[in-house]
Amino acid sequence: MQWDVSKGLEGLDHNFITGKLEDVVKWARRMSVMPATFGLACCAIEMMGTGGAHYDISRFGMETFRASPRQADLMIVAGRVSQKMAPVLRQIYDQMMEPKWVISMGVCASSGGMFNNYAIVQGVDQIVPVDVYAPGCPPGPETLIHAINTLHEKIRDGELTRRRPGTGLGISVEQRDGQPEPQAVSLSARN
Repeated sequence: MQWDVSKGLEGLDHNFITGKLEDVVKWARRMSVMPATFGLACCAIEMMGTGGAHYDISRFGMETFRASPRQADLMIVAGRVSQKMAPVLRQIYDQMMEPKWVISMGVCASSGGMFNNYAIVQGVDQIVPVDVYAPGCPPGPETLIHAINTLHEKIRDGELTRRRPGTGLGISVEQRDGQPEPQAVSLSARN
């Protein structure tokens, strides 16, 4: 079922009485995602910029970042996750309401980034299931908005409600902020 988001419920092919309840629930979920911030490093500054007036994510129904995990259903992990912070991240994720989603923002959250050592978790997907990966170091607000739009489309398509519990979709989005794509570095080149 396709509808125009800008028209609200009028954009549905059916109205809310004759339409399928599942489509109305998907629309409501997509337009009321409440993020719980988990800003740990420089990516958090870009995430805060996304909520500012220039980018204005309130047009996606996400105008307030929730301080309580019990009021949030989206966790944006922005920055590197240390081994000491990993249990805290998992506890916050467990306290979030269902259905819940995770965006891994930045290369440090996604794969440990340049911090290949014992103190940094080499990918937040080892702790919580990740639904969308936003690349970059740090990814700009455009990339985060693209990741949010990708997540909204997956909610609309219903792919996220069909996933197995404990696993994310693991979708990577392209970088949208004009920065060059990071080049792959082989282990022999680093040594």
